[in-house]
Amino acid sequence: MQAKKWLLLTVMTVAATAALWRMHLPAALLIGPMLAGIVLALCGGDIALPRAPYILAQTVVGAFISRAATPDLLPSFLSRWPLFLAVVLATIAASGLLGWLLYRRYVMPETTGIWGTSPGGATAMVVMAEANGADARLVAFMQYSRVICVALAASLVAHFWQGRGGSVWLDVVWFPAPQWPSLLPLIGLFVLGALVGFGTRVPSGAMLAPMAVGGALHLSGVAIAEVPAWLLAATYAAIGWRIGLGFTRRVALHAARSLPAILGSIVALMSFCGVLAWVIVRLAGVDALTAYLATCPGGMDTVAIIAATSPVDLSFVMTLQTVRFFLVTFLAPPMARFLASRAERHSHGGSGGNPF
Repeated sequence: MQAKKWLLLTVMTVAATAALWRMHLPAALLIGPMLAGIVLALCGGDIALPRAPYILAQTVVGAFISRAATPDLLPSFLSRWPLFLAVVLATIAASGLLGWLLYRRYVMPETTGIWGTSPGGATAMVVMAEANGADARLVAFMQYSRVICVALAASLVAHFWQGRGGSVWLDVVWFPAPQWPSLLPLIGLFVLGALVGFGTRVPSGAMLAPMAVGGALHLSGVAIAEVPAWLLAATYAAIGWRIGLGFTRRVALHAARSLPAILGSIVALMSFCGVLAWVIVRLAGVDALTAYLATCPGGMDTVAIIAATSPVDLSFVMTLQTVRFFLVTFLAPPMARFLASRAERHSHGGSGGNPF
């Protein structure tokens, strides 16, 4: 019986992912499995992804993220580091405030709203949120709602700015020929992540360890860990199933009821980042499209594709996006704990406490 349910989940996943892929929807490889898992869970499917595949999936995500630390990142950052840091910290502060308000207004439980509004890599935030005690299902709902909104907005802005359509989709080689210079570092990072994930209690250590080591190797030009498309698809499927299969009717209804507030927080953060883009134009002398894409809150891979097909300063865009991602990754856990404790004290101070 369990085998039939896993087979059904696989068929639903392939169908949903293929449909979203043909629509060129951002994060289709993760949203498809997540939707399939949600449908099966809400229809009574009582299966769950074991911990081991989920830990291994985190190691692949960490290795994949490490590719963002390109050798030209450091020179680009050092040339304008005060501006980059100011913009990134302002964005993190704004997202933290929005998450805190979602908790204070009883829209999201505990630190879930803070993780959900964090402007980092959506997959990384979901993994870290679960490791730090937040509701990964609602975090995923918030994060990928923003990814879609940001991708659509950025695509439209780039389209009208250029006067022509800039594709946000690239052809993918699913089974490339093995390249040992990039495959060996990937295997090493995979082993490192597995050792940390299974052998320690470090929250999301299976992702953070290969991300840090792989980022250092790539930044120094020593090696780059290329993740094959088929392995990335399997990884996203595992993470999507982990999230989707954990949904219940109560969680789904709560997500639906919270959608207006979530969309409001997304619009507020995108608007704030638009103001930051205007500041960058005035202070750094870059064009408006470069500044806008550099400050887009989330969806770094999608922004990279849009920027690569647009007449912008790609180095500037990716430097700011990458610096923000790594800072959010390391600052999100202490920030979530701090803001949640502040909100909890306010709740006990007279508003009756959080109902979750």
